Amino acid sequence: MIEPGKTYVVMGLLDQDSIAYAIGKSIERHGGKVIFTVQSERMKKIFFDRSKKLSDEEKSSVDIQFCDILIDEEVSAFFANVGSIAGVVHSIAFANPKTCLGEEFHTDAYDDLKQGFHISCVSLATVARFAQPAMPEGGAVAAMTFSSKVAFPYYNWMGVNKAALEATVRALARRHGKDRIRVNAVSAGPLKTKAAKAIPSFGVMSNVWQKSSPIPWDVEKDQAAVADAMTFLVGPYSKKITGQILYVDGGVSITGGELMDFER
Repeated sequence: MIEPGKTYVVMGLLDQDSIAYAIGKSIERHGGKVIFTVQSERMKKIFFDRSKKLSDEEKSSVDIQFCDILIDEEVSAFFANVGSIAGVVHSIAFANPKTCLGEEFHTDAYDDLKQGFHISCVSLATVARFAQPAMPEGGAVAAMTFSSKVAFPYYNWMGVNKAALEATVRALARRHGKDRIRVNAVSAGPLKTKAAKAIPSFGVMSNVWQKSSPIPWDVEKDQAAVADAMTFLVGPYSKKITGQILYVDGGVSITGGELMDFER
């Protein structure tokens, strides 16, 4: 599933409960070497270093480097120095929950909207642009997304950003085909992470999945299923797949309404 000994970059680590961390560990289990990126040393100290779920030995074994995807120079320098890589995972998203999420969709916080769009969508193009030279023989870029075919309550502008991210995946897949770089995304069901706690609608989304998922969905345990799907997309077994959104959501994306009692 993963090319043994090859290096993969997983961007967007926050703490041990991050989807990024689960993805990195899945890649390692399948024989890959993983370099994680964190936005800054300060963010690492606040979240990852303070983790009580990992021993000091486990923390020290994680290869963490710093890269702020809002700063082109940092992204360029990171990939220029990382050496040859086989794939990149983009597990990065943000929207100010006070202005971009919540009960009211309309907002005057245009700077927040632009920031959220840059972090959640444009940054994928930035990463692909600067990662391409580090994959001279081809490789893969894969992003984390969330169902954007429907509008969820409270999710508001993040839903817009995810739709834009998925369009970016398709555009990048077309652009980088000549570089033999595949670009895809995993659309996961709701997962309980520190970032998810900032989403006012997380409980609502969890209830939707409980009522509509043909295969029961666990917001904690199913991180592993999502991580393994991402490992597949950045590995050689997906070598002819590009521009696609792989749904790992228990089937909610294909159900019409809630499951009937006889379907449970």
